[in-house]
Amino acid sequence: MEATGDLMQTGFPTGTCTSMCPEHERRQREVQRRLHPFEVLDGTEQHRLPRADPLKTVKEYSRPAAGKDATSPSDLRPPAVLLYTVQYLIDDVLPRPDAPWVLVYNFLFDRLRAVRQDMTIQRVGGETCATILEKCVGFLLCAAYRLCTAPLCHFDPRINDIHVQECFGWLRRCYRSGKHDQEADYQALFLLYNLGSLEALYQSLLLPLHIRKSPEVCLAMSVNRAYLEGNFVRFFSLLRRISVLQACAVHRHVANCQRQALRIFSHGYSSKNCLYPLERLAQLLALDSKSQAASLCQRHGLTVVSNSVVFLRAAFKDPGPVLHASSYELVGKKLETKTWAEIINEPSLQL
Repeated sequence: MEATGDLMQTGFPTGTCTSMCPEHERRQREVQRRLHPFEVLDGTEQHRLPRADPLKTVKEYSRPAAGKDATSPSDLRPPAVLLYTVQYLIDDVLPRPDAPWVLVYNFLFDRLRAVRQDMTIQRVGGETCATILEKCVGFLLCAAYRLCTAPLCHFDPRINDIHVQECFGWLRRCYRSGKHDQEADYQALFLLYNLGSLEALYQSLLLPLHIRKSPEVCLAMSVNRAYLEGNFVRFFSLLRRISVLQACAVHRHVANCQRQALRIFSHGYSSKNCLYPLERLAQLLALDSKSQAASLCQRHGLTVVSNSVVFLRAAFKDPGPVLHASSYELVGKKLETKTWAEIINEPSLQL
């Protein structure tokens, strides 16, 4: 049976708020000077009490508190308003060129969390629920890549990961209600994000046949198999074929795979007289340049001579936690003519 419309379970409140933020919250935060810069009415920024722009103010996440009525219909946004809110955040706020990514991330992270809170209270299901969760997953995956080098005080990958996994779990349960156009894309993203997880692989093998045999899931399965087999040459070759959003999903595994590949090379090519070209190594491991390949080798105790590296089993060392970095080769070049909003709205977007 196809999932059509919004599924609302009986016995739970139904939202009646028709704006992105309930009016009383908007006025309260205005008085308490708790408006986000993105929500302030143009021209009032320097006022003693900046005014809220009703068209830009978005309900913030609030932790349930004892004695607080969080289920008042006037405080809850119905599914159509929630979807409009998410599209506004992705299409209008995310692409802002005048704000640093960290500021944008914190705003969207909180407001999207509030959207999911409203859906939970109302027990929203169906197509709208799936669409909203898909946008949430897409944003969180893009943020994990975009902020991979940000200080922990600005971006905590563990907290982001918790929310990614929660959204994936809810989304995949939502898919059981019927047919969803983008299910194959997000089932593939789930497997790529959880690369090497036997539980994720097991769940993927239980997918309906038409999803399991889709090009997106088949490619993700191939990447996962190469990873499990330690075939990192094939692994990085396959990564060049995946979409931008898929590259963001798998990115958190890339640095460790490059380290494991160097370990294997240090055993397989161990010889003082063997000089392995850095250009070739950079190409195999999807590194951005020879200099990046040289730095990676030196960090692992390997000697770099001119434009080559000397692999020695005894020289290889584990320098500690892997260092994640942005990748032009796997992600950056695919972003040159695309926006993050386009990538989130079109998960299969290729070069």
